[in-house]
Amino acid sequence: MENQPYSQTPLPLSDPDARTWAMLAHLSSIIASFLGGMAFLGPLIVWLIFRERSSYVDYHGKEALNFQILMSIAMIGCVFLGIITCGIGFTIFPIIIVVDIIFVVIAAIKANNGEYYKYPFNWRLVK
Repeated sequence: MENQPYSQTPLPLSDPDARTWAMLAHLSSIIASFLGGMAFLGPLIVWLIFRERSSYVDYHGKEALNFQILMSIAMIGCVFLGIITCGIGFTIFPIIIVVDIIFVVIAAIKANNGEYYKYPFNWRLVK
């Protein structure tokens, strides 16, 4: 029996698997936010693992990662604003959380339906 060399090329994902992982790229931010408030970790992990196996997951992973980076910056900004304004700035924090969850759920549904979704406002830092 001959030793087969290890293939460096990852196998492409099937269409249903790509749609599932694209959906999880979005939804993983909600789970990751409960693990220390680092919502960008979920999309980052999904994107890094599956970006070479599916252009669809690559697109949604980047979109989710960029949106969660923006939301993290907004939440940190709310904390600073809350400190500077003696607590008034903290009132914006729940609004950001609700907006984040709503757009993540919409994006996850679109990704699972096979649609390319762009968040209405997003910084595209990861390209």
